Amino acid sequence: MSKDKTMTIKLVKSGIGRMKRHKLCIKGLGFKRLNQTVTVVDTPSNRGLVNKISDMIEIQES
Repeated sequence: MSKDKTMTIKLVKSGIGRMKRHKLCIKGLGFKRLNQTVTVVDTPSNRGLVNKISDMIEIQES
């Protein structure tokens, strides 16, 4: 298996009171709670989800 580029993302702001699309992006990236850190493969689809909720997360590329 080749080394896929990954991103480590931390959810720093809550999804409460946000648009439904933003809540679905949070769920799609695998977040369950605030201050949780997840690692996802750096694909164009994941980049799109990250761009939609960029004000709510912190990104560390690895």
